[in-house]
Order: sequence, then C-alpha cells, then structure tokens
Amino acid sequence: MLTEIARGTRLRNVFNKETFVFSGPLDNPGVARFGVILEKGGSGGGNALVHVHPGADEHFAVKSGRIKVVVDGREQLVDAGGTAIVPRGRPHYFANVGESNADLEISFVPAQQHLRFFANFATLTVKQPAWFSSAGDPNFLLIALVLHTYRDHLYLAGVPIWLQKLLFALLAPVARLAGYRMAIEPLSETLARAGVAA
Repeated sequence: MLTEIARGTRLRNVFNKETFVFSGPLDNPGVARFGVILEKGGSGGGNALVHVHPGADEHFAVKSGRIKVVVDGREQLVDAGGTAIVPRGRPHYFANVGESNADLEISFVPAQQHLRFFANFATLTVKQPAWFSSAGDPNFLLIALVLHTYRDHLYLAGVPIWLQKLLFALLAPVARLAGYRMAIEPLSETLARAGVAA
C-alpha cells in the first residue's frame, strides 16, 4: 500500500480519458491541488456521475481547451484562462467539450484529504482494472470501501448522505472480505489536522 505519491506522478484513468498529474504536497491541510488532463470526450468526477463534496469547495482553472462544469443542473462553459467554483455540497460534474485535450488545475479548499482520495482511485484504475466495469464504473463494494474510508469527501447526489454513510459502513467490511483494498490510506485525523505526512 502506498503512503505517498511522488511529485510529478501521472496516473491515467483509461475509462474516462482522465489523467491526474500530482505535482504538489500530498498533505497540505489548506488546499489540495493537482492537474487534470481530460482527453477529447473525457469526463471528470466519477465518469460524469453527479456528486457532491460536502466539506470543501472545488475550484477549476482551465489552462487550455474547454470544459463544461454543471452545477445544480446549470451548465457553465469555461475556456482557457477561465475559472469556475463549485461550492461545497452542490451537485455537479464536469467534462471536456472542446476539440482537443483540456488541461486544468483542480483545487479543494480546505484540502481535507482530497489529493489522497483521488490518487487512490486513479491508482486503483491502473493497478486493479478488473475492479472496474468496461465503462469504468467501480464495483459497488469498492465504492463502499473507498467512500467509507474517505468519509465526507464525496457522495453521490440524489441519495441522502446519511443513508450512504450507513450503507458504506455496513458494506466496507464485506468489501475487505471480498479482497478489495485501498491503494492509498488516509492519514489519521490528528495527523491530517496537523498537516504532517504519514
């Protein structure tokens, strides 16, 4: 199991044509920042599933290309040089709508452990592709394990969060029994608050 991501690590999710570029500190408590390259037709945010981040605002800064960010069903087009913000708790997804790759920087404020969370999922798509469907959807037990382990980072929109928390807590041990494992574990609460790497 990894506890760190080397600076400059690039992880490509073949399913949704999304490459993560990790170039900053893994455990900055103030902001989680990483690069994303979306290929033509690529989607971000769990294969464009509508989702929420209950504890952090998500910021998009587009370096090249064009993306759409859909928040509460309202679409915003963001071109190179533009930015968009998704306030915490708002249902959203994003996708590349240009004719070439879209290169963007994504930040979460406060950081929580979003960088570890996304690095975990990206690593699993590379190391354990059999745990994902041909469309890129993670096995439901894997979803339960990851979203329970990284509580309060991401939930599906449209389903009460309390119900998801309960369901994931019940299914996480089943997922472990079935052989699913995390690629990157979160820091303990104390270390995360102090901003100290494991």
